[in-house]
Amino acid sequence: MESVYELRKLIGDELVEGEPMSRHTTLKVGGTARWFWAATTVEQLVAVLEYCQLANIPYLFIGHGSNLLVSDRGYRGLVIQNKCKRIDVGPVTMSETGATLGSLFQQTAKAGYSGLEWAVGIPGTVGGALVSNAGAYRGNVGPLVRSVRIFHDGRDQTVSPDWMEFSYRDSRLRRNQSERAVLLACTLELKYEGDADAILERSKFYQDQRRTKQPFDPSAGSFFKNVNNAELANSLSTLPGALKAAGVVPAGFLIEACGLKGERLGGAQMSEKHANFLVNVGGATATDIRNLASVVKQRVYDRFGVTLEEEVLYAGDWAE
Repeated sequence: MESVYELRKLIGDELVEGEPMSRHTTLKVGGTARWFWAATTVEQLVAVLEYCQLANIPYLFIGHGSNLLVSDRGYRGLVIQNKCKRIDVGPVTMSETGATLGSLFQQTAKAGYSGLEWAVGIPGTVGGALVSNAGAYRGNVGPLVRSVRIFHDGRDQTVSPDWMEFSYRDSRLRRNQSERAVLLACTLELKYEGDADAILERSKFYQDQRRTKQPFDPSAGSFFKNVNNAELANSLSTLPGALKAAGVVPAGFLIEACGLKGERLGGAQMSEKHANFLVNVGGATATDIRNLASVVKQRVYDRFGVTLEEEVLYAGDWAE
């Protein structure tokens, strides 16, 4: 009770008890958070993180909730939603991690900076993009990063991109979710072209691709990572030549080949529009979604001998 009292002193009436996480994830599922707070300034965020570590209060740090599946049992600690959104555009652009990728792209593009065209339509925040090294259409965020401001080991510090250990749709913070590090801001080096109209026009191609190929039902975007396996790629007669040459097999290709496009379990379904989108078609539970993901992984493994890896992160109490 003393720790809750201190949190209320730091946060005030914005500290909410028993908040449904279905309101804060794009899959629209998840149980309640014991406590919930939306942080809007980095300074207050750091003060709360310092206290949580001092008082040993468990916390879950989230952004837009677009790459997250929270258990039906919810989260027993403090969920902190990152709404720190300041962006300073320049030769080296600074962005707080609660800003959306879409906002970062729009602001940089209008100032004449290119490099984020692929981010159009990706619903997550800059912080989520860093954790998952987000990308699309052969672009990703990792190579653009020049520094990252983090709260780690009880202090606010700035580290190089090497600290993040970026790899395909991955970083050290995905691989080690017990590491209590929070991303506060980053700097990115983009290419100055000066022609905002040309940059925005190029982005429309990616936007159109998403509109025509991706479902509108609640989802977390691509649920599984693509598979980097040259031997498998070359063994698939119907895989496009460019993907064979790259040694990349889209997860959706494998899922569809197993006859799982449209597969349904409760309110969860592998989209009929895009096989790698696991969607909530109405009334799904987090358990429905995770169980369907497990079915897909098993069927793909049985047929192709590879284990699909989730892009989506599981959070909360999954004891059963």
